[in-house]
Amino acid sequence: MFPARIWREFPQRYRREAAICKKCGKRYFPPRLICAECGGRKFETYVLPDEATVVTFTVIRVAAQQYSDMAPYAIGIVKFDDGLQMMGQIVDCDVDKLKIGMKVRLEFRKVQSHDHHGVLSYAHKFVPKWY
Repeated sequence: MFPARIWREFPQRYRREAAICKKCGKRYFPPRLICAECGGRKFETYVLPDEATVVTFTVIRVAAQQYSDMAPYAIGIVKFDDGLQMMGQIVDCDVDKLKIGMKVRLEFRKVQSHDHHGVLSYAHKFVPKWY
């Protein structure tokens, strides 16, 4: 979905905000209204760390039409030191050199633009630390 409004209504996408349940300490990204662990409804906001470790990944070699210019590209799940896991694209690297356990840096980057409308969409992406 590309309406600009949807992007403005989710500030955690821009500010790297996650949530910690005040009752049990479980961490969530994106933030939630109810804790899946304890049912708590009070959360504290915190900023995601800069670094994470790759838990798993896959390489997309034949991409959907709107992403075909990016192929091959990698999508992975990373884990921060605090235990929170997050999925995103792994960029700026040779996808054949990616390894589970490697360190990555969290960045916020453009994903695509909506043709002639000029509406941009952004997402969190991960960059291997050796780059």
